[in-house]
Amino acid sequence: MSGPPLPPVDRPALIAVDGRSGAGKTTLALELAALLRSHHTVAVFHLEDIYPGWHGLAAGRQRYREKVLEPLAQGRRAEWTAWNWNTNNDGERRVTEPAAIVILEGVGAADAAARGLLDAAVWIDADAGQRRTRAIARDGAGYEPYWDVWARQEEEWLAGDDVAAAADILVRDSPDALSPAAVLQALLNLPQLEPLLSLERSHPALPSLQVEKVEGCPDAADLFRDLYGSSSHAVWLDSSNAAAGQEPDRNAVSIMADGAGSFGQLAEHRAGMTTVTGGRVSVRIRAPFFRWLDSAWGAASVQVPEDFPSDFALGWLGCLGYELKRECGGNDVAAATPDAALIFAGRGVVLDHQRQCTYLLALSDAATAEEASEWLGRTQSVVKQLAARVQPADSGTPAEANCAAPAFSLRDSRDDYQDKVRRAKAEIREGNSYEICLTTQLAAEAAPHHDDFGTYLALRRRNPAPFATYLKFGDLVLSSTSPERFMSISPDGWLRAEPIKGTRRRVDDPAADAALKAELAGSKKDRAENIMIVDLLRNDLSHYAVPGTLQVSRLCAIESYATVHQMVSTIDALLRPEASRAEAVAAAFPAGSMTGAPKISTMDILDRLECGPRGLYSGAAGYFSLSGGADLSVVIRTLVRCGSGLSLGVGGAITADSEPEAEWDEVRAKAFGVLSALGAVFPEDRRPAGPEGH
Repeated sequence: MSGPPLPPVDRPALIAVDGRSGAGKTTLALELAALLRSHHTVAVFHLEDIYPGWHGLAAGRQRYREKVLEPLAQGRRAEWTAWNWNTNNDGERRVTEPAAIVILEGVGAADAAARGLLDAAVWIDADAGQRRTRAIARDGAGYEPYWDVWARQEEEWLAGDDVAAAADILVRDSPDALSPAAVLQALLNLPQLEPLLSLERSHPALPSLQVEKVEGCPDAADLFRDLYGSSSHAVWLDSSNAAAGQEPDRNAVSIMADGAGSFGQLAEHRAGMTTVTGGRVSVRIRAPFFRWLDSAWGAASVQVPEDFPSDFALGWLGCLGYELKRECGGNDVAAATPDAALIFAGRGVVLDHQRQCTYLLALSDAATAEEASEWLGRTQSVVKQLAARVQPADSGTPAEANCAAPAFSLRDSRDDYQDKVRRAKAEIREGNSYEICLTTQLAAEAAPHHDDFGTYLALRRRNPAPFATYLKFGDLVLSSTSPERFMSISPDGWLRAEPIKGTRRRVDDPAADAALKAELAGSKKDRAENIMIVDLLRNDLSHYAVPGTLQVSRLCAIESYATVHQMVSTIDALLRPEASRAEAVAAAFPAGSMTGAPKISTMDILDRLECGPRGLYSGAAGYFSLSGGADLSVVIRTLVRCGSGLSLGVGGAITADSEPEAEWDEVRAKAFGVLSALGAVFPEDRRPAGPEGH
């Protein structure tokens, strides 16, 4: 680029657009520059101007780094020699000024040696046949004899430099699908560009929320199957006890959505990096998860309609794994499952089981109004058809009838677990903790044709719960019948936590069952466990609460579910107006009922006692809504399938007076609800294989 000097800058933001030849780099770079020029001075550098001939990819990348990139990174003008493709020799001297933003496009613009100097790297991944056609159409027949020569150089370079894996933004391209607006939106998500792109970030184009009420509340399982059965990524936050006709206690609505549509996105966090995918563009945000969540969700942008039964007005839905504790004072432990997996739903369904009606929600703007209207009409037709059935269709065959019951194995044997209980009690005697929520895991291989949805339906029939959840994220599936709320935040800022500590397995005999409930209510040990966690959560919520608003509105109440009686408390507080909602969630994460107290030192003890990561178990599942509201359950009573592996986490709180045998019995009681729904048995109850067994 040449011309009059640009206004001086301390250092330009350097954005590379890379990809193999013919990927569409030039088109994207020029159109992206046009968008950015609304608020910034922008220069564009083309690497094809500096390559020394058809065999010069390696030498050209070196020239680019030394003559262009390094001076620009120091805030100096870049003076370089262009290649004359007609004479096949060095040509004229040129200058690239350090504009506020410099876009550097071409093969090798984001190679390993360059990336340390860049602020952002974009990689375009395109089909080889399409690339060849485009490159020759652009550069003429003169390029055709050299296509294979150049392609071999690209392959040699990329064999040792995986630029696609290292890029901040990945674009999956087809000939007419490059979207500079989508790439600009991805750039807005990068923390390193936040100050530069503050104007673009401060004036987002907000879509409107459309809400349609449909009389009738169809069978939830049938509705999810019809609407989302074929979706690769879908969420069902299921008040299955209310759906089963039980009196709703803490949650009377079910929510369904997937990541489809123009507004749909997927987000996955692993070990310090959140990858957000929308359409053909993925952005990798190398920052703590809760920092990204604050940016993506932080402030309310949609108002919940009057007389609407939920705080959910579309937004992010999914799950947070226990290993996110690394951001909350815990140790860094890796798990096979993601640290977080979420979808952004631009449309969804809310079932009001109490008032027997259904709400359809969709975001729309000028460009997507027709799409939203079509979805609303199609979905309304499905809801009305299912709601008109005199009797809901059977919600599926029990999972144990669909495939063989899985054979679970134990991470810890009875003796091993009881020994860990004793070691936990020793830590308590030493004053290192007051309460230690020790867990273990059962694992099995899924059958070749394992039916995830049928399995979940069997679980919800066996264990109806207010915070049941079915999450499908490709090869990751979570089937939960959790009765425990981790935390909710209302749009007007009220925080609520409802920890559970104290469990008794129910029995068929009514008198004996009533006696177990009474025994739990009068148990000093269980009450002490619960009150310790209440104190912990009072502290967690107080970090961002308005002084004087913190209160325990319910202490050690007994709730009864299909397979267990539970002791539950409720803590409320009002969030300070200036406080970050995401940080308030982080301050209470992981749930104190799954760690013990004091939280940080106890998590450290648990890492030493437990023989592996917890993964999604002990984490949270739910939504972060555009209304500013959130509602998250604790991931317990949950079966997780990751690839071909099934896992079930179970455990209990250890205190100074815990009995190892009784703690093992509690592990068995908590596993029973899930295992029985699967037709499986606790591992030590299986008959050993032998001649009689065959």
